[in-house]
Amino acid sequence: MAIQSIGSLPSDLMGELLLGMRLRGVRYRRIQVAPPFGLGFGTAAGWAQFHFIVDGTVFLRMEAGDLHSLGAGSAVFLPHGGAHELLSAPELPSRDISSFETAPLCDSVCDITACVPGGASDAVMFSSCMEFDLGGMQGLVRLMPQVMLVDRLSQRHPEILPILQAMDSEARHRRVGFAGILARLADVVCATIVRGWVECGCGGASGLVEALRDPRLAGAIAALHRDPGHGWTVAELAAVMGCSRSVFADRFQAVTGVTPWRYLTEVRMRLASQWIGHDKVPIDAVAHRLGYASQAAFSRAFKRVTGGPPGAARAASAAP
Repeated sequence: MAIQSIGSLPSDLMGELLLGMRLRGVRYRRIQVAPPFGLGFGTAAGWAQFHFIVDGTVFLRMEAGDLHSLGAGSAVFLPHGGAHELLSAPELPSRDISSFETAPLCDSVCDITACVPGGASDAVMFSSCMEFDLGGMQGLVRLMPQVMLVDRLSQRHPEILPILQAMDSEARHRRVGFAGILARLADVVCATIVRGWVECGCGGASGLVEALRDPRLAGAIAALHRDPGHGWTVAELAAVMGCSRSVFADRFQAVTGVTPWRYLTEVRMRLASQWIGHDKVPIDAVAHRLGYASQAAFSRAFKRVTGGPPGAARAASAAP
């Protein structure tokens, strides 16, 4: 089957995915090292990792032993985090990145230099650790591969290189508001990587591919995300898709792995966790926004899906 470009895929669902993308708790490292080197990054549950190679050739070695060569202009996004190493040669051991001396550039950005400045063979890279959040579409993260490679990123997407150059300039010159600007630039970089992954065929994540390539189903799923507080019925969603209720229900479950009602409930609870924990919206307001007749009904649904009461989301967010 030929790989379709994003231009031939339905835009509604992809637009919702990118619109809901957030990066929280971003920590950047600008790294300049001379070979031979090995940089180890430990497992960080719930956190994604992003690396962009500016100069040099770097080998990415995953915990299971998978090896990927990254040349200048290549980028890699690890949506599930996971232990991995960046090496100047495949057979080298690594040293934990946290053991390197750092020079703070701001609260969230530091510099690591392990070389003689100006070395012709130095490798230069940007690295960041982040909470990867697709908002109401967070469930799609599980369909993403462990490693998302976008080779020759600056050739396929020439708009990305000046963005990364701007990140470097902001980190070095420390102009007013530079940390916030860095975070926004990272949003664009990672959104471009996710889009590039879709353009490259989604790496075989069949559920997402099918949803994106079926304009009628994509429209129904996007409708759920645009208005999660609406009291959706299977009949309404089937009408959006333009088919019978039974055909819609069967198709939806075959692609997503869950029933439409379960999917909508999970979307609502992910949004509720975000609004309560990060945005500090009152629980009763969240219940109303998501279409529940009472706070008690909302609380029961929240506990059924997440395993804890709504107040636990706020407490978890406040924990150091």
